[in-house]
Amino acid sequence: MSEWYEKSFGEDYLIVYKHRDFGGARREVERMIGWLGLPAGAKVLDLCCGMGRHSLALAEAGYEVTGIDLSEALLREARAQEGAERVTWVRSDMRELPLEGGFDAVVNLFTSFGYFEEDEEHLKVLREIRRMLKPGGKFIIDFLNPSYVIAHLVPHSNREDGDNLIDEKRRIEDSYVKKDIILTSKIDGTPRQYHERVKLYSLEKFRDLLAAAGLSLEAVHGSYEEDEYEAETSPRMIFVGKRP
Repeated sequence: MSEWYEKSFGEDYLIVYKHRDFGGARREVERMIGWLGLPAGAKVLDLCCGMGRHSLALAEAGYEVTGIDLSEALLREARAQEGAERVTWVRSDMRELPLEGGFDAVVNLFTSFGYFEEDEEHLKVLREIRRMLKPGGKFIIDFLNPSYVIAHLVPHSNREDGDNLIDEKRRIEDSYVKKDIILTSKIDGTPRQYHERVKLYSLEKFRDLLAAAGLSLEAVHGSYEEDEYEAETSPRMIFVGKRP
């Protein structure tokens, strides 16, 4: 039986998350570069790069970038973008990467963490991040803020995109935020159903996982516009740290 993300991060993902723009990625990368303090030409790994928005912006900024994702559909979209030849694209599971490491920085963005059932599986991801980094190399993990998600959860929404009706239901259940998505074709009425699930790790639990993986946490930002994380009001928990 395949995992939910193997089905959800396919062609229809490009429809559901079409509103994620490349201009926004460039602004986020500018802020990340400041947080990481990277030298020109630094080697950067974009772990779970999706359709490559941030990988391309990092390459544009002069870094040597590798983008990794499990989804062939999203990697195909990434490879089709202007400037894609400047990035090395690799298909892989985030828990076991087919690379030797030696990166100056690893970034994991847009809540590309918390997909698995067991803490040990998430710890594998963090240990792979550590393995990919040079000693002293920096990381950014851009994760959701559970308190904010719980307070601002929209249980149900629907919208149209071209020939598709998109219906999304969200709930908090068993320490996960879960989303059920139904895309229905306006042409023939055929529904396509998807499920997403992200574990709601608190700041304290995430700190523990990072420490267990041998990573050092230096700062937590509440968004790309905020320097300070506020537990109740910040939309994100953006972790910045290094491999000691």
